[in-house]
Amino acid sequence: MQVLKFGGSSVAHADSIKRICYLLEQKTEGKYAIVVSALENITDQLIQCGKFAAKRQNIYKNIIEKIEIRHLNMIRELFPISYQSHVISWIKKKINNLECLCDGIFQVEELSKRSLDKIMSFGELSSSFLIAEKLKQVGLYAICKDSRDLIITDAKFGCAQVDFLTSNHHIVKFFNEEKTAKYIVLPGFIGSTIKHETTTLGRGGSDYTASIVAAAISASFLEIWTDVNGMMTANPKIVNQAFTIKEISYEEAMELSHFGAKVIYPPTIQPAMKKNIPIKIKNTFSPIDKGTLIYVNKNININQPVIGISGIQSVSLLTLEGSGMIGIPGYSKRLFEALSREQINVIFITQSSSEHSITTGIHDLDVIKAKSVIDSEFAKEIHKKCIDPLRIEKDLCIIAVVGDNMKNLHGTSGKMFSSLGRNSINVRAIAQGSTEKNISVVIKKTDFKKALNTLHEAFFERPPKQINLFICGVGKVGSKLLEQLYKQTNYLIKKLKLQVRIIGLANSQKMLFNEEGINLSQWKNHFENNGDTMNICSFIKKVWQFNFRNSLFVDNTASEDMAMTYEKFLQNGIGVITCNKIACSSNYEYYKKLKNLARHFQAPFLFETNVGASLPVISTLNDLINSGDKINKIESVLSGSLNFIFNHFVENKTFLEVVKEAQFKGYTEPDPRIDLNGLDVMRKILILARECGSPLELSDIINNSFLPKSCLNAKSINILYQELHKYRDYFIKIRIKAEKKEQKLRFIARYEQGIATVGLEYVPINHPFYQLDGKDNMVLYYTSRYAKQPLIIKGAGAGADVTASGIFSDIIKATK
Repeated sequence: MQVLKFGGSSVAHADSIKRICYLLEQKTEGKYAIVVSALENITDQLIQCGKFAAKRQNIYKNIIEKIEIRHLNMIRELFPISYQSHVISWIKKKINNLECLCDGIFQVEELSKRSLDKIMSFGELSSSFLIAEKLKQVGLYAICKDSRDLIITDAKFGCAQVDFLTSNHHIVKFFNEEKTAKYIVLPGFIGSTIKHETTTLGRGGSDYTASIVAAAISASFLEIWTDVNGMMTANPKIVNQAFTIKEISYEEAMELSHFGAKVIYPPTIQPAMKKNIPIKIKNTFSPIDKGTLIYVNKNININQPVIGISGIQSVSLLTLEGSGMIGIPGYSKRLFEALSREQINVIFITQSSSEHSITTGIHDLDVIKAKSVIDSEFAKEIHKKCIDPLRIEKDLCIIAVVGDNMKNLHGTSGKMFSSLGRNSINVRAIAQGSTEKNISVVIKKTDFKKALNTLHEAFFERPPKQINLFICGVGKVGSKLLEQLYKQTNYLIKKLKLQVRIIGLANSQKMLFNEEGINLSQWKNHFENNGDTMNICSFIKKVWQFNFRNSLFVDNTASEDMAMTYEKFLQNGIGVITCNKIACSSNYEYYKKLKNLARHFQAPFLFETNVGASLPVISTLNDLINSGDKINKIESVLSGSLNFIFNHFVENKTFLEVVKEAQFKGYTEPDPRIDLNGLDVMRKILILARECGSPLELSDIINNSFLPKSCLNAKSINILYQELHKYRDYFIKIRIKAEKKEQKLRFIARYEQGIATVGLEYVPINHPFYQLDGKDNMVLYYTSRYAKQPLIIKGAGAGADVTASGIFSDIIKATK
């Protein structure tokens, strides 16, 4: 014999019930017990009826009317007219009873748990009757049996405990005597006391009913039909990449259901497990899917320690501690007995090895009651200061990683905690059972979604990996970056297994956010029409509120204000990718602070494009140092814009014309004064010096400027241009001098023995810098290993395209 249970979503509409009939018709010959829930949302409406009646609010009558109309409409859809009369009569009778019960509650202004159980029983009694009648009408021999005649419980109304000895006797006796019916339809969720008072088995109790019946009759199979394909590796509403678990052990299923997996009601598994009855979870709306099989001989994947990840939100921690607890027996016993007396469910326990403290996790709703009972229980010890007053921490949640195979594979805990740590998720408490089937952690409630996704990615990494970007700066570089990201979308997914989403965009005027990712094919239109006014504080706050895993902040600006925000991102575990040189060339203490924050919070801080655009200048330097090489000297042409300017400063052009051309092509900084006065190159050589370990400040760098003082002191770009025009003959003389020597002008930065200098020099034909074309950069590393011939890095060092590609490269590095 098999037992099948259909949940509320499976009996939500007339079509759903017809689908059930079709599924049963396809079953092989045999006998079936069919356990059903109430129609979808009916139980909630019934609870509302009782509560409104107790408050003397007549709205309960409107709800009863809606319930009646829904059932009557369903009857008209399910049955031909000739069959409707007695079914409608039965439903109306039940509705009248429901109304009388609520009227009585209205009069006494009190809703007891006993009365509420009786009200709630209407849902399952009605749905089971309708389904049994429909089975008869389609030609299947079915009967409806009231579960209250079979399942006997105690009188703890609201969540009654089953008397298995008596219940099993009634169930076996009934099924042995029922010889004719092939389909026995039973209402789930309800039972009765020995005095025939209606009780309920707790929300989700229909699953439990099915398991009780299956165990009593030693069924060959228990099928639970719902609206999902089975138990999932995580909640699919929170983790998009969650997938169906094909096989799972009883113990694993119990752990996952206990910690919030709502596919199956936690007590359901125990009765079936005692009799080794396999449980199959199937999707009513997709019966061809295999679903999840729960049974004792689950096939173990030796390479997969974790079977699923689950969690409970709205948890509070209660901590009882004090030196008076050490070595004194009985504290734990008294604590849990006190909670038990108030029927407070403990969902998490951890105790320090010093016996100095005990921490328990309970639902938020029970906190006030728990504090009262514990303070009362330990009043004497608290008064004597043997123990401290109960400490309560709210707004927490529990995440549980579950798997039978965790005990056979080392490193599961390490992987779990390192993954959480990399995403700045602080673990407040830890519990791990001796069987090593479950590792549970308590974290902030606000980190719940982020933690589930982080751990799922760590243990079930099914490409693509999701990367969430927040980009500030959508000018020349930013626009090119977005264009490159858009063009490479398919490549990133197929080849690198990365799904890069742009969650936020901003410039100095506007900011735009989209939790699902901004459409890059239309980002300009969305940004212009839907963007809010930009505010740096609001931007940062919004990034924190999203709290996404694998988040990166990308700064494409030259803004000092934006550069000073990096620490706020890093200390929240959000990586920073930047082409903005200001942060790393500001005061040395801030530079070191950013590096330390990145290391401490395991958040990437990458700024390759600070020096040489997309050239691997900084990464090569780091590789040399990390591999034990010593940097003796750095010679470099680090300004693509200045190199372009001096390469194009020829006889038929003025210096001013070439500067304007470089600015127009995007080779200079937005403010060309930064390039011409050497500040940009000073920042770059400073960053290289600091990466070598030198604590230099910008003011320590010697700048041999080629500009006249009035150009250096120009207070605006327009004034600069006026001064450059004024000194056109001065610049022509510099050019002619180089031409006469058959040399070229190069703005060179050097670092040697702790001293850094920048300035314009005449380069002879035999020097590597002589051949530099266009906007190219060149860096010469003289090291212990490269003593005679330097390690040379050469290539385009300016331009929106190459700078954007360097940022793109850093984004990919950060994902590793």
